[in-house]
Amino acid sequence: MSKVKRAYRYRFYPTDEQKQILARTFGCVRYTYNWALQLSIDTYQQTGKGLSYKQLSARLTTLKQQAETLFLNEVSCVPCQQALRHLKRAYVNFFEGRAGYPTFKRRHGGQSAEYTRSAFSFQDGQLTLAKMDAPLAIHWSRPLPDGASPSTVTVSRDTADRYFVSILVEEDIACSAQTFPEEKRFEEPRETAAARRQDPCQNSRSTSGLSAQAFDETRS
Repeated sequence: MSKVKRAYRYRFYPTDEQKQILARTFGCVRYTYNWALQLSIDTYQQTGKGLSYKQLSARLTTLKQQAETLFLNEVSCVPCQQALRHLKRAYVNFFEGRAGYPTFKRRHGGQSAEYTRSAFSFQDGQLTLAKMDAPLAIHWSRPLPDGASPSTVTVSRDTADRYFVSILVEEDIACSAQTFPEEKRFEEPRETAAARRQDPCQNSRSTSGLSAQAFDETRS
Protein backbone atom coordinates (compact mmCIF):
# COMPACT_ATOMS: atom_id res chain seq x y z
CA MET A 1 0.00 0.00 0.00
CA SER A 2 1.16 3.54 -0.74
CA LYS A 3 -0.37 6.90 0.10
CA VAL A 4 -1.16 9.49 -2.56
CA LYS A 5 -2.88 12.86 -2.46
CA ARG A 6 -5.90 13.24 -4.68
CA ALA A 7 -8.37 16.08 -5.19
CA TYR A 8 -12.11 15.45 -5.52
CA ARG A 9 -14.11 18.23 -7.19
CA TYR A 10 -17.80 18.83 -6.58
CA ARG A 11 -20.33 21.48 -7.37
CA PHE A 12 -22.06 23.20 -4.48
CA TYR A 13 -24.92 25.65 -4.08
CA PRO A 14 -24.24 28.42 -1.55
CA THR A 15 -26.93 30.37 0.25
CA ASP A 16 -27.19 34.13 -0.33
CA GLU A 17 -25.26 34.75 2.88
CA GLN A 18 -22.55 32.31 1.87
CA LYS A 19 -22.30 33.98 -1.54
CA GLN A 20 -21.62 37.30 0.18
CA ILE A 21 -18.94 35.77 2.38
CA LEU A 22 -17.31 34.06 -0.59
CA ALA A 23 -17.45 37.25 -2.67
CA ARG A 24 -15.62 39.16 0.08
CA THR A 25 -13.13 36.32 0.44
CA PHE A 26 -12.41 36.15 -3.29
CA GLY A 27 -11.91 39.91 -3.34
CA CYS A 28 -9.50 39.86 -0.39
CA VAL A 29 -7.53 36.97 -1.89
CA ARG A 30 -7.24 38.79 -5.21
CA TYR A 31 -6.28 42.05 -3.47
CA THR A 32 -3.63 40.32 -1.34
CA TYR A 33 -2.10 38.52 -4.31
CA ASN A 34 -1.94 41.66 -6.48
CA TRP A 35 -0.62 43.76 -3.59
CA ALA A 36 2.13 41.22 -2.86
CA LEU A 37 3.05 40.94 -6.54
CA GLN A 38 3.34 44.72 -6.93
CA LEU A 39 5.33 44.97 -3.70
CA SER A 40 7.70 42.25 -4.92
CA ILE A 41 8.20 44.04 -8.24
CA ASP A 42 8.82 47.41 -6.58
CA THR A 43 11.22 45.92 -4.03
CA TYR A 44 13.26 44.17 -6.72
CA GLN A 45 13.47 47.31 -8.85
CA GLN A 46 14.66 49.35 -5.86
CA THR A 47 16.99 46.87 -4.17
CA GLY A 48 17.67 44.10 -6.67
CA LYS A 49 16.32 41.58 -4.15
CA GLY A 50 13.07 39.70 -3.80
CA LEU A 51 10.84 39.17 -0.77
CA SER A 52 10.46 35.88 1.06
CA TYR A 53 7.14 34.47 2.19
CA LYS A 54 8.01 35.40 5.77
CA GLN A 55 8.69 39.00 4.77
CA LEU A 56 5.46 39.22 2.78
CA SER A 57 3.49 37.74 5.65
CA ALA A 58 4.90 40.36 8.04
CA ARG A 59 4.02 43.14 5.59
CA LEU A 60 0.49 41.72 5.27
CA THR A 61 0.03 41.90 9.04
CA THR A 62 0.94 45.59 8.91
CA LEU A 63 -1.33 46.14 5.91
CA LYS A 64 -4.32 44.79 7.82
CA GLN A 65 -3.80 47.41 10.51
CA GLN A 66 -4.12 50.33 8.12
CA ALA A 67 -7.45 52.16 8.00
CA GLU A 68 -7.95 51.80 4.25
CA THR A 69 -7.41 48.04 4.29
CA LEU A 70 -9.27 47.00 7.44
CA PHE A 71 -11.70 45.12 5.19
CA LEU A 72 -9.08 42.35 4.94
CA ASN A 73 -9.96 41.40 8.52
CA GLU A 74 -13.57 40.64 7.60
CA VAL A 75 -12.69 37.27 6.09
CA SER A 76 -10.67 34.28 7.23
CA CYS A 77 -6.95 35.06 7.29
CA VAL A 78 -6.03 31.64 5.87
CA PRO A 79 -7.02 32.22 2.20
CA CYS A 80 -5.02 35.47 2.18
CA GLN A 81 -1.98 33.71 3.62
CA GLN A 82 -2.38 31.00 1.00
CA ALA A 83 -2.43 33.70 -1.69
CA LEU A 84 1.10 34.65 -0.61
CA ARG A 85 2.19 31.01 -0.87
CA HIS A 86 0.67 30.78 -4.34
CA LEU A 87 2.62 33.87 -5.40
CA LYS A 88 5.89 32.40 -4.14
CA ARG A 89 5.10 29.16 -5.99
CA ALA A 90 4.42 31.17 -9.16
CA TYR A 91 7.85 32.79 -8.84
CA VAL A 92 9.51 29.39 -8.35
CA ASN A 93 7.76 28.05 -11.46
CA PHE A 94 8.91 31.09 -13.41
CA PHE A 95 12.55 30.88 -12.37
CA GLU A 96 12.62 27.14 -13.05
CA GLY A 97 11.22 27.65 -16.54
CA ARG A 98 7.85 25.98 -15.99
CA ALA A 99 5.68 29.08 -16.38
CA GLY A 100 5.73 32.72 -17.38
CA TYR A 101 6.19 35.65 -15.06
CA PRO A 102 3.37 35.98 -12.46
CA THR A 103 0.50 38.18 -13.60
CA PHE A 104 -2.08 40.21 -11.73
CA LYS A 105 -5.42 38.60 -11.01
CA ARG A 106 -8.47 40.16 -12.64
CA ARG A 107 -11.78 40.95 -11.02
CA HIS A 108 -13.78 39.71 -13.99
CA GLY A 109 -12.85 36.07 -14.30
CA GLY A 110 -12.70 32.85 -12.34
CA GLN A 111 -12.10 33.33 -8.61
CA SER A 112 -10.79 30.93 -5.98
CA ALA A 113 -9.77 30.72 -2.33
CA GLU A 114 -7.85 27.99 -0.55
CA TYR A 115 -8.52 26.88 3.03
CA THR A 116 -6.24 24.69 5.12
CA ARG A 117 -7.33 22.52 8.07
CA SER A 118 -7.45 25.39 10.54
CA ALA A 119 -10.06 27.20 8.43
CA PHE A 120 -12.71 24.55 7.88
CA SER A 121 -14.39 21.64 9.60
CA PHE A 122 -15.43 18.35 8.07
CA GLN A 123 -17.69 16.13 10.16
CA ASP A 124 -20.18 13.47 9.13
CA GLY A 125 -19.85 14.44 5.47
CA GLN A 126 -20.56 18.12 6.19
CA LEU A 127 -18.04 20.77 5.13
CA THR A 128 -18.18 24.15 6.89
CA LEU A 129 -15.81 26.98 6.04
CA ALA A 130 -14.46 29.59 8.43
CA LYS A 131 -16.78 32.57 9.00
CA MET A 132 -19.79 30.46 7.98
CA ASP A 133 -22.48 29.13 10.30
CA ALA A 134 -23.86 26.44 8.00
CA PRO A 135 -22.18 23.71 5.91
CA LEU A 136 -21.97 23.95 2.13
CA ALA A 137 -24.73 22.30 0.13
CA ILE A 138 -22.46 20.01 -1.88
CA HIS A 139 -23.68 17.72 -4.64
CA TRP A 140 -21.71 14.58 -3.81
CA SER A 141 -21.44 13.15 -7.33
CA ARG A 142 -19.07 10.50 -5.97
CA PRO A 143 -18.10 9.57 -2.43
CA LEU A 144 -14.85 10.45 -0.78
CA PRO A 145 -12.66 7.48 0.20
CA ASP A 146 -13.66 5.83 3.46
CA GLY A 147 -12.08 7.57 6.42
CA ALA A 148 -10.71 10.39 4.26
CA SER A 149 -9.63 13.49 6.15
CA PRO A 150 -9.36 16.59 3.93
CA SER A 151 -6.12 18.53 4.27
CA THR A 152 -6.98 21.40 1.93
CA VAL A 153 -10.22 22.76 0.51
CA THR A 154 -10.35 25.11 -2.49
CA VAL A 155 -13.59 26.88 -3.38
CA SER A 156 -14.00 28.52 -6.75
CA ARG A 157 -16.53 30.42 -8.85
CA ASP A 158 -16.37 30.37 -12.63
CA THR A 159 -17.49 33.03 -15.10
CA ALA A 160 -20.90 31.37 -15.35
CA ASP A 161 -21.41 32.02 -11.61
CA ARG A 162 -21.15 28.33 -10.72
CA TYR A 163 -19.48 27.28 -7.49
CA PHE A 164 -17.16 24.34 -7.03
CA VAL A 165 -15.19 22.88 -4.17
CA SER A 166 -12.02 20.81 -4.56
CA ILE A 167 -11.22 18.60 -1.58
CA LEU A 168 -7.67 17.30 -1.22
CA VAL A 169 -7.36 14.02 0.66
CA GLU A 170 -4.71 11.37 1.23
CA GLU A 171 -5.72 7.85 0.32
CA ASP A 172 -4.17 4.41 0.20
CA ILE A 173 -3.42 2.90 -3.19
CA ALA A 174 -2.72 -0.79 -3.52
CA CYS A 175 0.50 -1.53 -5.40
CA SER A 176 0.26 -4.79 -7.35
CA ALA A 177 3.35 -6.57 -8.56
CA GLN A 178 3.51 -6.88 -12.33
CA THR A 179 5.50 -9.39 -14.32
CA PHE A 180 7.07 -8.14 -17.51
CA PRO A 181 8.41 -10.31 -20.32
CA GLU A 182 12.15 -10.67 -20.37
CA GLU A 183 13.73 -8.06 -22.58
CA LYS A 184 16.66 -8.62 -24.82
CA ARG A 185 19.78 -7.19 -23.27
CA PHE A 186 21.31 -4.30 -25.14
CA GLU A 187 25.09 -4.22 -25.24
CA GLU A 188 27.02 -1.16 -26.28
CA PRO A 189 29.86 -1.40 -28.76
CA ARG A 190 33.16 -1.77 -26.97
CA GLU A 191 34.40 1.59 -28.25
CA THR A 192 31.34 3.44 -26.85
CA ALA A 193 31.50 1.69 -23.48
CA ALA A 194 35.19 2.47 -23.14
CA ALA A 195 34.63 6.14 -23.98
CA ARG A 196 31.81 6.38 -21.43
CA ARG A 197 34.03 4.97 -18.69
CA GLN A 198 36.66 7.58 -19.51
CA ASP A 199 34.11 10.48 -19.42
CA PRO A 200 31.11 9.72 -17.18
CA CYS A 201 29.60 13.15 -17.90
CA GLN A 202 29.37 12.56 -21.63
CA ASN A 203 25.79 11.28 -21.57
CA SER A 204 24.56 14.17 -19.43
CA ARG A 205 26.02 16.73 -21.78
CA SER A 206 24.61 15.16 -24.91
CA THR A 207 21.07 14.81 -23.58
CA SER A 208 20.88 18.28 -22.01
CA GLY A 209 22.32 20.14 -24.99
CA LEU A 210 24.92 21.89 -22.82
CA SER A 211 28.39 22.57 -24.11
CA ALA A 212 31.31 21.13 -22.17
CA GLN A 213 32.14 24.52 -20.72
CA ALA A 214 28.54 25.26 -19.72
CA PHE A 215 28.16 21.81 -18.18
CA ASP A 216 31.26 22.26 -16.09
CA GLU A 217 29.99 25.64 -14.91
CA THR A 218 26.70 24.17 -13.72
CA ARG A 219 28.62 21.76 -11.49
CA SER A 220 30.85 24.46 -9.96
